[in-house]
Amino acid sequence: MNSDAGEPETRWLAAEERTAWLSLASVLMRLQPALDAQLKRDAGLSHFEYQILAALSESPERTLRMSVLAELAEGSLSRLSYAVGRLEKEQWVRRTPDPADGRSTLAILTDAGWDKVVDTAPGHATEVRRLVIDPLTKAQLRQMTAVNTRILAAIDPEGTCKRLPT
Repeated sequence: MNSDAGEPETRWLAAEERTAWLSLASVLMRLQPALDAQLKRDAGLSHFEYQILAALSESPERTLRMSVLAELAEGSLSRLSYAVGRLEKEQWVRRTPDPADGRSTLAILTDAGWDKVVDTAPGHATEVRRLVIDPLTKAQLRQMTAVNTRILAAIDPEGTCKRLPT
């Protein structure tokens, strides 16, 4: 215990733990901008915008409530609303009131949006493979999935994240 405050003593990171943490932090800080750069260069989209289009493309009738879409895209409702506004201007997405619940709004992927996802997905998959998949062995990929699943479960113990691996 810290004698001054009566609080538990801080558990500082050991050298190996610190190295693991710093390597993860570096990946977290660099991967998103790398994916953004490829998508902006090749498709004029941010990674967040691509996640929106991809989530809609994988949903029944290419339609989701905005609240569900925010969870799937890993963003706040306000960030999602701004991004969907941009996607609407491009005519890739449209919004409409939910007929089942007038308080909710549906986001719908248009045919042009579907075409955008189909055109964009190969380049994105190639970049994900180059940056994340190909540098690892199959055993390392399985380990990465197990590690990420445990970290995500610690972050989200209720399992509210819709994209947690199963």
